[in-house]
Amino acid sequence: MPTLHWIGKDKVINHHRDVPYKVLEHQYGFTAEKGNGKQPTGSGNMVIHGDNLEALKSLLPQYEGKVNCIYIDPPYNTGNEGWVYNDNVNDPRIKKWLGEVVGKEGEDLSRHDKWLCMMYPRLVLLQKLLSDDGLLLVSIDDNEAASSR
Repeated sequence: MPTLHWIGKDKVINHHRDVPYKVLEHQYGFTAEKGNGKQPTGSGNMVIHGDNLEALKSLLPQYEGKVNCIYIDPPYNTGNEGWVYNDNVNDPRIKKWLGEVVGKEGEDLSRHDKWLCMMYPRLVLLQKLLSDDGLLLVSIDDNEAASSR
């Protein structure tokens, strides 16, 4: 079976194991009849504010192997910095993370290497959340379509 290789892969391939579990605190819910008011609800739905890697890890104890469908819309990695969010995988937080996890080698990565280093741990955790017949839908364009498979 073909495998995908990129600079930094050896450093991030098991990074999901180092991500700490955090406690997800239920604070409030939104109700349609109250408009934008924050009201307690028993819907079971969650809006999680925080780092997506930590949030995914924190969902595992309750949802591992139980999720039927996941939809993600990761950065397309077009190199465009003029969008609402930086689509260049060049955010200072990503640079800092790459420096910590990948090390000195992280300074020389192409934008595709950076994107793969950023995505891989998230995809591993997403796969752990999926049920045996679960479906992962990824919105992506041609820049990283081949890499995301």
